[in-house]
Amino acid sequence: MSYPDPRYPDPRYSGDHGEVSARFRPATAPPDFVATGAAPAAYHYLSTTLSTQGEYGLYRVDMGPESAGPRTHFHKAMSEAFFVLSGTVRLFDGERWVDATSGDHLYVPVGGLHAFRNESGEPASMLMLFAPGAPREEYFERIGDLAGMSEADRAAFLVKHDSFFV
Repeated sequence: MSYPDPRYPDPRYSGDHGEVSARFRPATAPPDFVATGAAPAAYHYLSTTLSTQGEYGLYRVDMGPESAGPRTHFHKAMSEAFFVLSGTVRLFDGERWVDATSGDHLYVPVGGLHAFRNESGEPASMLMLFAPGAPREEYFERIGDLAGMSEADRAAFLVKHDSFFV
């Protein structure tokens, strides 16, 4: 069965009455991972590729003051979107840096150059959405290990996690 409007995807659920399958996560839940060091940040795994069956990944990142983010890069397999919840996050859209504040949004299509960081001197928080979903948790948890990796291991890690730096 397909919908009358061809812009909708074909149905993937075949039941007639729905099911109880939603998951709630309160804002007060502790972070799933806390990065320390030069780029202090707390990562909240809101919806992982595992929990969404690969549809998307949604993460809240709470950055400390002067928290460095990744330098300019792109992804070959997924799009990425940023939504600033609080504070000021510097977002790079491939052409220019923008000081994004609460409510600002940046969508980066597959292959789009982008970067982010918090230079404001104050904490900042944002949502990051990856579509389709990818297992970003290992990337977040091991990015701090890159400096200690051999060049070959670092290159393999980045390719494994669809991160191509320029």
